[in-house]
Amino acid sequence: MPLVKACIIALGTYSKLPVPYFEWKEEDMRYSICFFPLAGVLAGAAQWLWLWFCNKYGTGVMAKAAAVIIINILITGGIHIDGYMDTMDALHSYQPAGRKLEILKDAHIGAFAVIMFAAYVMVYIGAIPEISYNITPLFASTFVFSRILSGLSVVMFKSAKKEGMLYAFSKPAQRKTVCAVLAIEFLFAAAVLFYFYNIKAAVVIGVMLAVFVYYRYKSYKEFGGITGDIAGWFLCLCEMAGTIACAFI
Repeated sequence: MPLVKACIIALGTYSKLPVPYFEWKEEDMRYSICFFPLAGVLAGAAQWLWLWFCNKYGTGVMAKAAAVIIINILITGGIHIDGYMDTMDALHSYQPAGRKLEILKDAHIGAFAVIMFAAYVMVYIGAIPEISYNITPLFASTFVFSRILSGLSVVMFKSAKKEGMLYAFSKPAQRKTVCAVLAIEFLFAAAVLFYFYNIKAAVVIGVMLAVFVYYRYKSYKEFGGITGDIAGWFLCLCEMAGTIACAFI
């Protein structure tokens, strides 16, 4: 039962999937991060189904690419894009770390958030039409890998604040167990993709791991750690990088 509750908490937080309501207790959240990649499975499956439809019925490239972004927002509720935009505003403020953290909490949207969201949209519009249908499953997997890596960061990286959603999930987490489970998920998914795609899988996963390293460096340098918004920023960057890699291989 605790694992079921942990799964429901993860899906209820990081997806728009309707889930049963109950009072969250700290013990129910110990392993919820382990189930974060399930939201990526939902997003990836929806993208795979959409690209199959496009291939079968010859959907136009603009509609094909735009729908990828819309489907992502519909599945996740846009929670990660919100973090991406807030973090872009903070990073482009060039203020001290404390002031950047205050900007993350500001509900207003700044100019750089809009500019960088436009860049996010353009990446997908440019890259999606270039992805071969044969590697659609590899593209779909980027939504899973980004969440596995994001989950690992929650339990491995230093938190910049002692409050907020990320801290609420990381504080009660059984860190060693969660790390082990997420590592197994990563290795299993990578092994499956290596079996079918060989070097192409290695390139895509390698690119996403490089973004993970950059995420750790940038978050510590600019903010002194990570927050939920910064984790959302990373997830969007990671998926964009994986998508670009899929377009070039």
